[in-house]
Amino acid sequence: MTDQAVYSAVQPFSARAVLPWAVGLSLYTVLLALGPRLLGDPDSYSHIELGRWIIAHGTLPTSDLFSFSKHGAPWITFEWLSEVIYAAVYALAGWPAVVAIAAAAIALAFGLLTFFLLRELSPALTVLMVIAAIVLLAPHMLARPHVLVLPVMVIWAAALVRCMDRSSPPPYWALPLLVLWANLHGSGVLALGLIGPAVLEALLREKRSEWLHVLLRWLPFTALAVVASCLTPHGPEPLLMPLTTLAAGPALAWISEWRPQDFSHSGGFELLLLAGIFALSRGVTLPVVRVLVVIGLLHFALAQIRNADLLGMLAPLYLAAPLGRTFGGPTGIDAAGRSRGLNLVALGVLVAMSGAALARDIRPAPAITPQAAIAQADLAGTGRVLNDYAFGGYLIFAGIPTFIDGRSELYGGPFIDRYNRALALIDLGDFLRLLDEYNIDATLLAPQTPAIAMLDRLPQWQRVYSDDVAVVHKRRDTPRQ
Repeated sequence: MTDQAVYSAVQPFSARAVLPWAVGLSLYTVLLALGPRLLGDPDSYSHIELGRWIIAHGTLPTSDLFSFSKHGAPWITFEWLSEVIYAAVYALAGWPAVVAIAAAAIALAFGLLTFFLLRELSPALTVLMVIAAIVLLAPHMLARPHVLVLPVMVIWAAALVRCMDRSSPPPYWALPLLVLWANLHGSGVLALGLIGPAVLEALLREKRSEWLHVLLRWLPFTALAVVASCLTPHGPEPLLMPLTTLAAGPALAWISEWRPQDFSHSGGFELLLLAGIFALSRGVTLPVVRVLVVIGLLHFALAQIRNADLLGMLAPLYLAAPLGRTFGGPTGIDAAGRSRGLNLVALGVLVAMSGAALARDIRPAPAITPQAAIAQADLAGTGRVLNDYAFGGYLIFAGIPTFIDGRSELYGGPFIDRYNRALALIDLGDFLRLLDEYNIDATLLAPQTPAIAMLDRLPQWQRVYSDDVAVVHKRRDTPRQ
């Protein structure tokens, strides 16, 4: 048999053809099996309800319609397209469809990540980096808008990194991705920020006499990228949403996904850690721009838990080519194989798995679903309910105005901080003032909330329901002061 015949025989089974599908389908299988795990965040409820509202009214809200504490305040939904997608699949097949679409997006993102890494790395090193990324992303694999944008983020970042690796022109073909990104999720400013490293590395690669030429090559692309990111129903406003959220400052520490990994602000320990990583990375001759990118991603991941996603999905792309040059990259068959038959078989498996998943009975976690408490205590007709933060999503879904929910950009830092301090009885007097200031008629709180013990002792309040999910108190029929 000739060498060409051997190559043709094994090509359909090469690592580059098989491994991305293997990673994607394996992860998809696991996520479908862990279906309820993807529905463990209360915002899944509110995103679906917002999507249903958008579909029903044919427009986007420009003020708050879902709370009583901020009702009418200026507010936009900057993830409207994701919410419409989730609402549409929920209407089609319920919660199993929501799980399936979120799982498919995550699996596609990791399949694409594997595919792009295999262009520069050996299969073994690719698998190690993908596993590390999965571990970092695992806590945040939830049916929320951010997972729908993951495949877009991977493709966009890979396109820019490819330009850095090959000294090629800007990827104009990728600009439509930014329109999709800007409407799926409010992190579009990240997409624009990723252009910076590509430009900087291009500048450092050239002599100073060529810098103007480099800038003129990237300037039109950057301008079009900004324009593409502004093609939303709200114009450029979603680009500022991360700044609005971060403006909440220390109050974000009350929200688990915004908490730091080990500390709440930059300090000596973090600086020494980052400096040590920088020094170690020089041992594998990483380009300085790649090191700075990884350090930036690491800083964000240490500062806020949710940013570990970025470290897991983006850092491997920036490190792939330098590591491939150091440890050896793909060669021969492993670098090139593709198979139409394999793709068809994999798609068939994907469809079959999705069909089986849609037949399951999957529901969100009971801990964020106080359905029994609301029904037994008749909270739908009670009036103003002071709710636990984790119950806000379900209340929106059930059509009950909230006191607070997951829209931190609406409530702002002072409100979030006051709410949490009051319910933790850090400021007992303010908790009592809060009840009267907002004319609270009932409370719906998690059993471990310190304020419950105080409500049990207040003569004007009565516990009317409790289970292992929620405790309900109602104000007695006594005149208010």
